[in-house]
Amino acid sequence: MNDSIQRDELKRRLENGDPMVLVEALPERHFHSGHLPGAINIPHEEVSARAGTALPDKDATIVVYCANTGCQNSRIAAGFLRGAGYRNVLEYVEGKADWQEAGYPLET
Repeated sequence: MNDSIQRDELKRRLENGDPMVLVEALPERHFHSGHLPGAINIPHEEVSARAGTALPDKDATIVVYCANTGCQNSRIAAGFLRGAGYRNVLEYVEGKADWQEAGYPLET
C-alpha cells in the first residue's frame, strides 16, 4: 500500500474534483496564513479529539500534510488516523513548501 501522495497527483485530483478531505496538520495560525485549496485544519495534537467529528467517514480519502519534509505533524496525524481505523489515509510528505515552490496558490 502506498501511504503517500506526490504534488502532481494531488493537484490532478484537486483539479478533477476527486472526493477527498485535505487536512493541514499545522497549528491554526499557520493554516490561516495560507493553506492548500479546500483544506481543513486539524493540528496534529488535536487529531484524536477532533477526528470523529471532522472526519466521520472512515472510508473517505484523507490527505494529510504539514509544512515540509522536515515537519513531522502530518506523519503523526496520518499514523493516528490509520490506527483509528481510517482506511484511505495519504500523506503529502513534502507539504506546503513543495506546493508553493511549484507556484501553486494557497488559500487564506
